[in-house]
Amino acid sequence: MRLFLSSLCLLASALVSGASAGPTLLFEADTGKVLYSENMDDQWHPASLTKIMTAYIAFKDIKAGRVTLETDIECTELAYKEPPSKVGLPVGAKLKMDTALKALIIKSANDVAVMIAEALGPTHDRFIARMNETAGKLGMTRTHFANPNGLPDKAQVTTARDLAKLSRAIVTEFPEHAHYWSMPGFQLGKLHLSSHNGLLKTFEGADGLKTGFICDSGYNVVASATRDGRQIMAVVLGEPSGADRTVRAASLLEHGFRQWGWKQLFNTDTIDNLPLDEGARDARSVRHTVTSWSCGNRKTARRLRAAKERVKRRHVQKGKKKKTSAENAKPAKPAAAN
Repeated sequence: MRLFLSSLCLLASALVSGASAGPTLLFEADTGKVLYSENMDDQWHPASLTKIMTAYIAFKDIKAGRVTLETDIECTELAYKEPPSKVGLPVGAKLKMDTALKALIIKSANDVAVMIAEALGPTHDRFIARMNETAGKLGMTRTHFANPNGLPDKAQVTTARDLAKLSRAIVTEFPEHAHYWSMPGFQLGKLHLSSHNGLLKTFEGADGLKTGFICDSGYNVVASATRDGRQIMAVVLGEPSGADRTVRAASLLEHGFRQWGWKQLFNTDTIDNLPLDEGARDARSVRHTVTSWSCGNRKTARRLRAAKERVKRRHVQKGKKKKTSAENAKPAKPAAAN
């Protein structure tokens, strides 16, 4: 499967055809150097990528000694009422912070996000204020949070660049918590809860980070992989399906690992120093492109996906024709002397 996915990653069409629905950004985790980007300042609904910020604040509180991984947090009435994806605890039930972080990051549990928010806020509203204060400190200038889990809210917006700043901060400031992002699953009582991040099982070196989906945002991911000590991260927003999201992110990461040495020697562009795109757009819904029954436009989405595949095939065929033409243009070898 890894070999098959790596072969898909080599399709240049997945990277440069422009057929992807939303913004993308590829960057180095340690330097913040931008390796590739598309519309990185366009606003987008983050969906469950919101939980990266929820985890970031939890990690900060743990580091400051305000809580520990053994601290109990309680399921409140507000948390209990949150819709799936969720753990489904009854009101009054408790989780250790360590287990709560696993449920937040791996299961993407909406109820646990609220439990963490109410425990650390110390109220739900105060925690949201902390999220926005933290975003400001990290330079996330086009981000606004309205809840701790990413459930649909028109006011909940971010950008690929802002998510890159947050993701870079969380992996560089809290390497001791890196294992949460790379776990493909964990056991909670009798339940085995699995990650939605398909790259963890299919892409060489994959070690995070978080997926997200609501109808208005499409399928999002902040993907991370490390090879030979070099960590690269990709932000992919607005893909029409989970499979498209995985292939798009894998294509970007593979491209990044091939950009090495002299190719990046004179690249000084980073997620911090690149000027804000003056033409950046506000958030918009991509519900009509999403291949999910729950979003109500499956027939239209199928047509759009078929068109996208046709573009990819034409790009590949053109590449093959160019290669054949180049081979035919080579001078014939002289006949060997008898």
